[in-house]
Amino acid sequence: MTLADLDAIAVTSGPGLAGALLVGITYAKALAFAVGLPLVAVNHLEGHIHAVLLNERQGTGASSAVPLDAQSLALVVSGGHTHLYLAEPAGGSWHYQLVGRTLDDAAGEAYDKVAKLLGLGYPGGPWIDALALHGNPKAVLFAFSQIKTKLHLAGKAPRTKAARTAPIAGLDPHFLFSFSGIKTAVLRYVELHNLRPEAEARREALFTGPDAPERPTVEDALATCDSQTLDLIASFQHAVVGDLMKKTFAAAESLGARRILVTGGVAANRELRSRFTAEAARRGVTVAFPTLALSTDNAAMIAAAAWPRFLAGEFADAELSADPALALGR
Repeated sequence: MTLADLDAIAVTSGPGLAGALLVGITYAKALAFAVGLPLVAVNHLEGHIHAVLLNERQGTGASSAVPLDAQSLALVVSGGHTHLYLAEPAGGSWHYQLVGRTLDDAAGEAYDKVAKLLGLGYPGGPWIDALALHGNPKAVLFAFSQIKTKLHLAGKAPRTKAARTAPIAGLDPHFLFSFSGIKTAVLRYVELHNLRPEAEARREALFTGPDAPERPTVEDALATCDSQTLDLIASFQHAVVGDLMKKTFAAAESLGARRILVTGGVAANRELRSRFTAEAARRGVTVAFPTLALSTDNAAMIAAAAWPRFLAGEFADAELSADPALALGR
């Protein structure tokens, strides 16, 4: 394709890091002006949701009798976000209602921090997902306590990176997530069982030492892990995926949603896909994921989210700027 084939230019306007957003917006505005095309601003979270819808329209998503424009419950789970949205088509566009979100760390952020703690690479998700296959997921019992509304917050969002984009007032506590606790629990386990020296040796062997491989593989990492570490990794992943499942399916049942869309970087996790698929089949609910290529951040999902806005004539003006805390939904 060439620029002459395009109908519009789409760009992410938020949420995210201000510097990164401004680079994209500045380039998109200049390009749109140069070629005389309209500019469409897209919320990054909406882009992730449309990654699944794009796959379904192309016939690569989960097939079911549920119409493509049916009401859906969307779980956006990544390194920066863990949000639940009720997504509904209306007037040619999609509208979103926030149902739940994390109060602190996002699920992917917890993966990254635990991987770093254990001397593994970044991003941590792929390392933990691959190594978890070799451990016992029931060896270490991690529990998620019920989240209660904190009176001192008075309905305001905590001042954390993952929580700034949406208020908590009016949200059901049963659909709120918190992953800082399990991160701390892993840290305590590492300290209690004196696993830190092993983690430092693993980091050196895989990444920082003079004999570290240029591109360490899962097999390289596996050679540095004893059974206790592998059991810890498998148990951590089992608990996180279980908490995501529990609250997502509870929200779907409460809202009467018959289709669940799971998207974002963590949606590439093999255990998450397997367990969500099995639970959906047991409940008679449809679940769909993006392809692995569309799970992580990409331009196609932004174009997909921009398309209904383009058809509705929802164009950005020349004053468009980055909004690092841009919220999605009402």
